[in-house]
Amino acid sequence: MARVSLHTGTVRRLRDGMAKGVLSFPLTSFHDDGSLDPEGFRAHVAAQLATAPGALFPACGTGEFFSLDEDEYRQVVTIAVEEAGGRVPVVAGTGYGWAQAARFAHIAEEAGADALLVLPHYLTAAPQDGLVAQLEQIAARTRLPLIAYQRGQVAYTTQSLRRIAAIPNVIGLKDGHSDLDRLQRLTLAAPDGFLFFNGASTAEIQARAYGTVGVPAYSSAVHAFAPEIADAFFTALHKEDAATIETLLRDFYVPLVELRDRVPGYAVSLVKAAARLRGRPVGPVRAPLTDPSAADLADLKTLLTTGLDLVGASL
Repeated sequence: MARVSLHTGTVRRLRDGMAKGVLSFPLTSFHDDGSLDPEGFRAHVAAQLATAPGALFPACGTGEFFSLDEDEYRQVVTIAVEEAGGRVPVVAGTGYGWAQAARFAHIAEEAGADALLVLPHYLTAAPQDGLVAQLEQIAARTRLPLIAYQRGQVAYTTQSLRRIAAIPNVIGLKDGHSDLDRLQRLTLAAPDGFLFFNGASTAEIQARAYGTVGVPAYSSAVHAFAPEIADAFFTALHKEDAATIETLLRDFYVPLVELRDRVPGYAVSLVKAAARLRGRPVGPVRAPLTDPSAADLADLKTLLTTGLDLVGASL
């Protein structure tokens, strides 16, 4: 079934970008006292863009959306849009209940974002009708296209997927559950032109598996601190270079996941710590996240050196 979208241009730009590079989820820079560091963030975004990602997703999970107030969010999205300069699509995060999500959506729209990634709503479990209504309410309050993110307490059935795909603003789905049986059903139920993204933690681990169900595009947290590694994996994946893929998985990505799983929140904390190890001006994480212990930081530095050596780069 063909789909008529109000946002054909944005969909085309995202699809083209997804075919050319990984999706960048920049870190939000903070000073040591926890205050926002706009210039540090600008420098970080500029460095991310220099590696030609497929799209830029500021103020999302890796960017600690959950820790930003509205003024900080406005600054982060504005800087991302300014630095992108139209070269790649800018997809800002939004979330919480629909009323608050609509407030963030309005800010992103004013700042010039191209689309929104709707993060899972806050705290409570909800039935399928409620999950659909959440997107309907947000879509009714913004002109920007929306990408739904199913993760945590949000998981759509095929019937719900058809319903959200019928909302004119909704252009795609990011999946963080890694349930490939369910995901295959969703991709088959979706209309032509509907976008799908692999949003699993450390998505490279499952990139080949996602590709088998028609979802080759993925977000890369590694790109935030080691774009050389992320780009090498992306290139190997698209060339079907199994030897390189398996070397990177075995010697870098799997150990990274094992390190990540030591402490809740390390999916963000380790990424920021690795960026700091490379001199990136991203600062610490905000509570309730915590920065890695000295021992874990030492292990991270060793692993990062190994990963960079594999692709011929340096710390």
